[in-house]
Amino acid sequence: MLVDSHCHLDFPELAGNIDSLLDAMKTAGVSHALCACVTLERFPAMLSLVEAHTNLYAGVGVHPDEQGGAEPDIATLVQLARHPKVVAIGETGLDYFRLEGDLEWQRQRFRTHIRAANEAHKPLIIHTREAADDTLRLMREESAETSGGVMHCFTETLEVAYAAMDMGFYISFSGIVTFKSALVLKEVARAIPLERILIETDSPYLAPVPQRGKINEPAYVVHVAEEIAKLRDISRQEVAEATTANFFRLFKAAQPA
Repeated sequence: MLVDSHCHLDFPELAGNIDSLLDAMKTAGVSHALCACVTLERFPAMLSLVEAHTNLYAGVGVHPDEQGGAEPDIATLVQLARHPKVVAIGETGLDYFRLEGDLEWQRQRFRTHIRAANEAHKPLIIHTREAADDTLRLMREESAETSGGVMHCFTETLEVAYAAMDMGFYISFSGIVTFKSALVLKEVARAIPLERILIETDSPYLAPVPQRGKINEPAYVVHVAEEIAKLRDISRQEVAEATTANFFRLFKAAQPA
């Protein structure tokens, strides 16, 4: 069985079609999925969704791109993370691609999430885009290795991957690894230890080859597994067994059955 370690089933592109998405997951051999929160305002609806399905779990956090909503504090994140279906803090991190100007508020928000994860004893789901140096620096300064976590939708270099793994983090590959242009990322997928790899869709975005142009969904994580198997010259079953075991090793509050 496979696990989609990062998706957004509460987003409007997917939320009205949950039963069909779950059926497609079952058909594709995808047993579980983790839904990552992007705003506190969306969290109650997302929590209701995962509560209704035994194979869905949630992370709680505020995405680094989000502005104008409720700003998270440590106490709020820790309290929300006590729910048994909340297995992680995030997604959180830094994104210097979409936003410009003084982004100190973004760095402070990231620090808040790391501190909350350490207090709640829940792993982090980290998003980083064109901000690798600062992301790693803040992770070190705030002792992110205490909670550990995953570098989700990884698109950085092998050097960044090893720096994150040195702090106990896993590396998660999305559909991007199936793109012909993702040559550096394919090398990362070949090189790092299989026991540190997770797979994800980040749906409804980034549909993998051969589903490009479609709305992404958790069932399509099978294509990510197939690409990693091809890159490493191993069977898809080996990828499935390793990445599923890795998921439940990291997200200890999630239940395999």
